[in-house]
Amino acid sequence: MERDVILREVGLRDGLQLVKEMFPTDAKKRWISEEVAAGMSEIEVCSFVPPHVVPQFQDHEEVVRHAKSLSDLTVSALVPNAKGAERGFMLGVDKLNFVVSASETHNQKNVKCSTEDSLVRFEQIMEVRASNPDYAKTEVCSGVSTALGCTLEGEIDPKRALWLMGELVKRGATEIGIADTVGYANPGQVKALFIDAIAEFGADRVVAHFHDTRGLGLANSLAAYEAGCRKFDASLAGLGGCPFAPMATGNVVMDDLVFMFEAMGVRTGIDLDRLLSIREVLRENLPADEPLHGMISKAGPPKGFRPASQPLAAE
Repeated sequence: MERDVILREVGLRDGLQLVKEMFPTDAKKRWISEEVAAGMSEIEVCSFVPPHVVPQFQDHEEVVRHAKSLSDLTVSALVPNAKGAERGFMLGVDKLNFVVSASETHNQKNVKCSTEDSLVRFEQIMEVRASNPDYAKTEVCSGVSTALGCTLEGEIDPKRALWLMGELVKRGATEIGIADTVGYANPGQVKALFIDAIAEFGADRVVAHFHDTRGLGLANSLAAYEAGCRKFDASLAGLGGCPFAPMATGNVVMDDLVFMFEAMGVRTGIDLDRLLSIREVLRENLPADEPLHGMISKAGPPKGFRPASQPLAAE
């Protein structure tokens, strides 16, 4: 199936990182397998952080090995530093994602160092990659958090966000995620920044990562699409959130994002019905008080809805 946009599932990492109860390893593997069967081509499966920091990812090796066994899947993971990156390189992860905040205050709260120090950490990751020819097959990407606003600082100058993207590209980042980490942005603001970022770095490098804290996640995704973005992060049932965004409701709902694009005639390559059925894996394994978000799962598709990714019937 040809795709007009590439969607990446981030629920297994961004969605589960704040869940205190351990999500069973077998359920993670089932989630991954069923999403691949539904047509998901890229999944961020874990974060390479110490187990005492985020116990949820103590099973990262088994989860990565399972994901790597599936064909037609790009396996990505988050890394905080060179030590975590080396683990990812050794396991053969396809993409490693490093995050640095445009907001200096958020960076200090999130990773306990300055933005400049985070750039040094990124350089150290690239040095580890260069130390072993086998590591060259792994892409190193970076996300710019709070690129569109910060709960702690307020407005972020778009020039600072673009400067930071440029510094990461100069250091070797093959993709740059523009993240509205705290759900601060509006569609006009999004469109302006994405137009500038795509003009400077190219559409192939730019990934949209939105949170739905104030209900504008889908609107912001559409604004990014209209600006030329063709790569998007989202989370099944909208799992996730930022600990520094009060009342955050999580990531853009993957199910609703797939429906929006497919209804517009934009091919995601994802079977919406099969994707919706995977929500049952979450219901069975998340704590009872963990909310599952999404509108298409409640209302169902409108009468006559035909997904853009559905093959045309033979004449």
